[in-house]
Amino acid sequence: MNDKHAHISSQFDAELRDVSSRVLAMGGLAEAQVAQAIYALTNFSGETASQVLRQEERLNHLEVEIDADLQRIIAMRQPTAVDLRLLIAVSKATGNLERVGDEAARIARTVQRLIGAGVSTRMRLPVADLAYEAELAVAQLRKSLDAFARLDVAQALDVLKHDDQIDQEFDGLMRKLVTYMMEDPRTISSAIDLVFVAKAIERVGDHAKNLAESTIYIVKGADVRHASLPEVEDVVR
Repeated sequence: MNDKHAHISSQFDAELRDVSSRVLAMGGLAEAQVAQAIYALTNFSGETASQVLRQEERLNHLEVEIDADLQRIIAMRQPTAVDLRLLIAVSKATGNLERVGDEAARIARTVQRLIGAGVSTRMRLPVADLAYEAELAVAQLRKSLDAFARLDVAQALDVLKHDDQIDQEFDGLMRKLVTYMMEDPRTISSAIDLVFVAKAIERVGDHAKNLAESTIYIVKGADVRHASLPEVEDVVR
């Protein structure tokens, strides 16, 4: 009986490792999609934009597959509190990563629209500023995924501490885009498209933050989604 219990426990651990590894693979794909979408924007590459859109379906499939496995594991294994928290957090993580892919696809479609409208790198638009905002967001996402992989609450907390940087960059971009539109009305249509790109990048940062909060939930058992930063720091200590 003990051998049977040990076998079942070993199977369960293997299933948890497999699901977690696939979430990280999904995270790597989402991160790559955002980077490719920004490359497509800064280089006005329609080919790269199309590649991002083709990969979106792969992310969607991964989310559905992982969620189906989570439901099966919960139904069959009746996990303990800690393992159940992990499974719940994994489900939330896949949702956030799928939405990161959605934002990358939104940027890619914007690139296609700009190219179709005849916009090029020669036009005076703050594309480099958008690339910097994206660099911050991708760094946050990478840090969140690393914290999730190692269940490192200190690193997850660091993600939360730096979340304001992306918000500040977004606010600065909005002011700059308004200035561009006021100075040259011909840029209004393109600048409005870039407003939506900036918002998509900001949301990538939000999803990275959500993933960091899920890591804290797994380890500490505390829901910190609406907590202030000092309150989160108390939980992590």
